[in-house]
Amino acid sequence: MPAAHAEDAKLKYPDTRRVEQSDDFHGTKVPDPYRWLEDDARTSQEVAEWIAAENEVTRAYLDAIPELPVIRKTLADMWNFERYSAPWQEAGNYFYFKNDGLQNQSVLYVADSYKADGRVLLDPNKWSTDGTIAMGQTVVTDDGKLLAYTRQEAGSDWSNIHVIEVATGRELPDVLKWARHGNIVWNAAGDGFYYARYPEPAKDEVYQALSLNQSIYFHKLGEPQSADTLIYKNPENPTWSFWIARTEDDKYLVLSIARSTDPQNQVLIRPVSAAADAPWTTLIGDFDNEFGFVGNLGDKFFFLTDLDAATKRIIAMDVAKPGREHLDEIVGPVKATLENVSLLDGKLILQYLEDVATRVELFTPTGDPLGDVTLPGIGTASGFGGDQDDKETFYTFTSYTTPPSVYRYDLTDGKSELVRAPQVAFDPEAYVSKQVFATSKDGTKVPIIIAHRKGLKLDGQNPTLLYAYGGFNISITPAFSVEYAAWMDLGGVIAVANLRGGGEYGEEWHQAGKQLNKQNVFDDFIAAAEWLIKEKYTSSPKLAVMGGSNGGLLVGAVETQRPDLFGACLPAVGVMDMLRYDQFTAGHFWRDEYGVSSDPEQFKALYAYSPYHNIKPGTKYPATLITTADTDDRVVPMHSFKYAAALQAAQAGDAPILIRIETRAGHGAGTPITKRIDQAADKWAFLWKALGMSK
Repeated sequence: MPAAHAEDAKLKYPDTRRVEQSDDFHGTKVPDPYRWLEDDARTSQEVAEWIAAENEVTRAYLDAIPELPVIRKTLADMWNFERYSAPWQEAGNYFYFKNDGLQNQSVLYVADSYKADGRVLLDPNKWSTDGTIAMGQTVVTDDGKLLAYTRQEAGSDWSNIHVIEVATGRELPDVLKWARHGNIVWNAAGDGFYYARYPEPAKDEVYQALSLNQSIYFHKLGEPQSADTLIYKNPENPTWSFWIARTEDDKYLVLSIARSTDPQNQVLIRPVSAAADAPWTTLIGDFDNEFGFVGNLGDKFFFLTDLDAATKRIIAMDVAKPGREHLDEIVGPVKATLENVSLLDGKLILQYLEDVATRVELFTPTGDPLGDVTLPGIGTASGFGGDQDDKETFYTFTSYTTPPSVYRYDLTDGKSELVRAPQVAFDPEAYVSKQVFATSKDGTKVPIIIAHRKGLKLDGQNPTLLYAYGGFNISITPAFSVEYAAWMDLGGVIAVANLRGGGEYGEEWHQAGKQLNKQNVFDDFIAAAEWLIKEKYTSSPKLAVMGGSNGGLLVGAVETQRPDLFGACLPAVGVMDMLRYDQFTAGHFWRDEYGVSSDPEQFKALYAYSPYHNIKPGTKYPATLITTADTDDRVVPMHSFKYAAALQAAQAGDAPILIRIETRAGHGAGTPITKRIDQAADKWAFLWKALGMSK
């Protein structure tokens, strides 16, 4: 253990009350001594006092690290550069987001050219003094005259929908409440929109109540929300969620129905002109496969699907002949994973992921290849959206050593044009990035992308940060990060592993890391850590692991399974109680991913790796900084609270077990820059001490 931990033995943690709580799962008695920490701090004085006491211990520890102010300044200096989103166009107006550098929230601009600076349309920094009210979805009418947008406060998933005039910036009186996760769709006339909302929760359950009974409504501008027209609901299946779209020819509404976070879905359509209570036509009526609506040419609908294609393909369906038996394959599956598709200028733009790097290819609507889009390098390209009649589209390109730059792609001549490139206090030429493969426990090859300063000595003494996610069919692709850049500037190595459970290699890769196969994800991560040690990039005392949300679960699981392997652990907003996760907010959406404790076989698997339940008293655990937020209503903070309390009580070593609880913040989206800098500085200072770093 590093000598840096010697004084940590003096740490005195808050006394956390234990209760005699035990649950019977299929004959197995499972104690839950910290059940009371599930209470909301807004209604429980005891939980609020516990949070304050834990934060006091953590703050005192971190503030005593001499390097903290220097690290924070390094981060602030690096973050202080202009950042742009890719623009999008409606009726001759170009919209884009820009951050001058250290603005808490990015500002929405509108311009009459994709090259022009334009004018400020919405500045969220004026909505609150602490920068904790963020802008979410933004949707413009077909004529470009009105914009609907969502506001989210303190990082919550709950949002309010507002409307403004684009020409004047005037706010309309319409404000709609209890929306969640966006999904605003204007009608063609621009005098109303469809949106998804949930019932209003009880006042004391706003941040903890299960997300049930979502419905689709239509709002007519100028009318009160109480007069909105119900378009779709399904009370027989309260856990299902819905996503609505309108075809660009204004003929159909397209409704996608999901029963979990898995992409497998049902698809229903109805004429736009139909009455609100008119029946829907079912195109796909089961949840066996993913059918992502791409666009339509008349009655010919295009879908991205994993039907008979683990890496996905493009199919077409005539709406007059719905059902699987009438599908036409447009572009068949290949080895690379098909991530996204758009239909523009009579062309299908397919974005593939090939060994975690983007490749983009064009096809005709009948499946004839039109060639690749030449990208600026090996990395991640995202965007390529727009209306079906657009002759141009925009995308952003980035990698771990390349800050994000914005490009315009001309669909007529097939050429890319650099629109904006950031000027960052970071020299890409001083760093290298490469991909390697580790071998997991069962022989599976696990890709790892490693980035660091040039001239690195492979002597096992490099402080190394290993990050991964491994779940929900989500692909972790190369992207520039100020946090990572600062870490490398401090002399650290970044390693990002692409584990099973993600979407990097298609649905089979995802399936191999979910439910009863979840242990594969942890084995992959452990294999990546062992590879880095074997190849002398680092050693256990110099190795830290980090992950957030499902990645926080990952870090918690490997910390309890292999506490000897790591010098430090940074689990963020993690799912730590796998037996009760589905009892809170969005947790029920994750049942298809994790399984549920009410099922005997799934309970056995969940109990075997649930981080909270696998903490063993008398064990020497590595230095741990748990991070969460008080208004996280996606992964409720009780997961981190219970894990921290149990880990502090069990710790037999000298390494610190700390929890940092952010106030007026949620799961991460919309977090102000000032808070992000503070969070990153605290993490890197913690690792500086835990890994015995020096520069």
